[in-house]
Amino acid sequence: QVQLVESGGGLVQPGGSLKLSCRASENVYNFNQMTWYRQGPGKERELVASLTVGDTTQYADSVKGRFTISKDGAKRTVYLQMNSLKPEETGVYYCDASIWSRHFWGQGTQVTVSS
Repeated sequence: QVQLVESGGGLVQPGGSLKLSCRASENVYNFNQMTWYRQGPGKERELVASLTVGDTTQYADSVKGRFTISKDGAKRTVYLQMNSLKPEETGVYYCDASIWSRHFWGQGTQVTVSS
């Protein structure tokens, strides 16, 4: 069973930065795609950024130019660098890894953007 562990969340002021990590129990190149999702209070889970095994990236329009998804195969980790954070980006950030139709989820990490 694939295990994913997210970390790096916390409290940050508007305009600040955080870097989230998602460590996998196996080689990240085993996955077709790894994706970061966000679920804000009272909101549905939404895609933030994704990265395919071929290094193709996709971002939500609202985060383009501010967030960067990347991976380190040696560390079995996918990152989400978040800059210029906004209060509306508060929520639990989840990491998803997919192998064809199978999806594996982490437990999430809380990000709170507030002054």
